[in-house]
Amino acid sequence: MIRVLLVDDQPLIRSGFRALLDAEDDISVVGEAGDGDEGLALARRHLPDVVLVDIRMPVVDGIEATRRIAADPALERVHVVVLTNYGLDEYVFEALRAGAAGFLVKDILPEDFLHAVRVAARGDALLAPSITRKLIDRYVTHPPHTGAPALSELTAREREAVTLVAYGLSNGDIATRMSISPVTAKTHINRAMTKLHARDRAQLVVIAYEGGLVTPQRR
Repeated sequence: MIRVLLVDDQPLIRSGFRALLDAEDDISVVGEAGDGDEGLALARRHLPDVVLVDIRMPVVDGIEATRRIAADPALERVHVVVLTNYGLDEYVFEALRAGAAGFLVKDILPEDFLHAVRVAARGDALLAPSITRKLIDRYVTHPPHTGAPALSELTAREREAVTLVAYGLSNGDIATRMSISPVTAKTHINRAMTKLHARDRAQLVVIAYEGGLVTPQRR
């Protein structure tokens, strides 16, 4: 059973998501919160598989809530998905840097929403290639100013795989580009995530840019 926590300051939004999720046999909503502070407390209490967090909320917003969840060792297996009304707005990249596994726009189709929750519960990032490319475009226009993470521990093949992740390629495309099997591609990516302490694929995209592994000039 996939356990989901809803964190949104709009009760109507929460009730709509709850009705949709609770109608599924393999999904259960374990709690609701109206701000990030309350959401963090409920996450610690219920240890959900997925936390759906609105970006813009009073008291503690979704970015800070995501950051606190990602930093809590007790919540290591909790996957945060941020929700936004505005598509790829100025806050989405910051939320991914804070530790979110991906993001969803609130006007998403119900079937796509349910699929996304299941994808997040498996530990996969909600970053389709098209979304990753938009993130890259956003980064190129407004790069965040942070310290670069160390990439020296990666092997040459791991660096190549991470670079291709940052360009928005799927595991299958990466395998083709590197002339390896999809399983081997996934292994390279997983090892890179472990070495870089990245929670998921979304974090790899951020690290690749902040570490200088990928630059706009190489596009």
